[in-house]
Amino acid sequence: MTQALVGVIGGSGLYQMDALQDAQEHLMSTPFGAPSDVLVTGRVHGVPVVFVARHARGHRLLPSEVPYRANIYALKQLGVRYVLSVSAVGSLREDFKPLDMVLPDQFIDLTKHRESTFFGEGAVAHVSMAQPVCQLTAEVLARAVRKVLATEGTPASDSISLHQRGTYVCIEGPQFSSQAESHWYRSMGAGVIGMTNMPEAKLAREAQMAYTTLAMVTDFDCWHPREAHVTANMALANLLQNADRAQAVIAETIRLLGSERPVSEAHSALQNALVTQPDAMAPEVRERLAALLA
Repeated sequence: MTQALVGVIGGSGLYQMDALQDAQEHLMSTPFGAPSDVLVTGRVHGVPVVFVARHARGHRLLPSEVPYRANIYALKQLGVRYVLSVSAVGSLREDFKPLDMVLPDQFIDLTKHRESTFFGEGAVAHVSMAQPVCQLTAEVLARAVRKVLATEGTPASDSISLHQRGTYVCIEGPQFSSQAESHWYRSMGAGVIGMTNMPEAKLAREAQMAYTTLAMVTDFDCWHPREAHVTANMALANLLQNADRAQAVIAETIRLLGSERPVSEAHSALQNALVTQPDAMAPEVRERLAALLA
C-alpha cells in the first residue's frame, strides 16, 4: 500500500490539494468504517502526502457526521506521522481578526455525540492530552505561514496576523452559538471556536501522530458588539479569500517536514498509555487495533 509521511485534513473550502503531484485516489475501509471520502496520495515537493476532505467533496457531511475515527485510522494505515488539520474558525478575541491565521495549542471539547477513542471493548488506553498539539510541528507550520505572508508582500497580506497560541473550543453544531454561549466561551479564555477539531486531535494522539491545526478566522462569532453575527455565507466568503494562501502554507509546511522530520512526543504516546497489553487482548481486538499497535 502507498505510504505517506504527512496527512492533510482539508476543512470547509479546502476539498483538494492543488500542489499534489502524481495524485492517486484510494477507496479505503477501516475497522471503524469508511473515511469521509477517497484518500488522495501523491507528492508535494517530493514528500509523500495523503489528503482527505473532512466534509467530503461537495461538503456533504455535518461536523457531527464526519467519521473521525475512520479518517484518522486510514491515515495511520498509510503510515502518516504528521497531521495538518485545516479548519475554519470564528474569533472570540478582538485581536483575532477575520483572515488571520491561528495555531491553537489547547482545546476545550464541548462535543456530545461523537466517538472519541479507538479503545474500549477489550482494550484500555489513557493517552495524555495535556499538550494536545505537537509544538514542534506547530513551529514548522508557523515558519511556513511567515514565509508565505512575506513572499506575498501585498497590502492585504500585511494586514493578516499570525497567532501562534490560543484555545480552540469545539462545539457540536451544526448551529452557530447563541450570544450567551459565545460570551461563556470567551469567559473560559477560548480564542477561537469551531466544530471539527475534536475528537480529531484526541484520535491523532492515540494513533501516535503529531497533530497541529491551521485555523483560519472567518468571523467574530456573535459576541462582538459592532461586527455582524456569523452566517454560513459570511464564513465561506472569508474562507475562500484565504484558500490560495492556505494551500501555499500547507505546501511549504510539507516541504519543511519532509526535510526536518521532527521527533514528536506524540510518536510514542501509547508507550505509557496502553493499559491492556497486546498479548492480553483477544485476537479480534488486536486485529481491530492492528495499525495502532504496530
